[in-house]
Amino acid sequence: MLTLRQSPFDLFERLEQQIATAERVPNAEIVETENGYVVRLELPGVQRDSIDIKATDRNLVISAERTASSDEATVLLSEFRSGTWSRSFRFPYSLNREELTANFRDGILEITAGKAVNHTSVSVQLED
Repeated sequence: MLTLRQSPFDLFERLEQQIATAERVPNAEIVETENGYVVRLELPGVQRDSIDIKATDRNLVISAERTASSDEATVLLSEFRSGTWSRSFRFPYSLNREELTANFRDGILEITAGKAVNHTSVSVQLED
């Protein structure tokens, strides 16, 4: 039986490659108030018209696209991630479609959702 030994450095190199190719989603913060929820996501480099927000019953789904820079210069190093991503959050109470608002400022998306008793489904538009 032939046993191959790998260097620990080979394992670190494979781990680094897996981390580099892993999907990266934005950091989020969810705060529950007496009457609703506030959801904040960090979205640096995302254009506001690429953000899509959908609320269904107790779920909030947020998706967006970060486009790659289109500079003609040769890129020597880039750790920026481009592409489409989506995050979904499930809440203990239904979301009130009449009280959903979304604001995008300084790379932070903030969604405010009131609690509801009935089940609803709605798309949310960003406010100016």
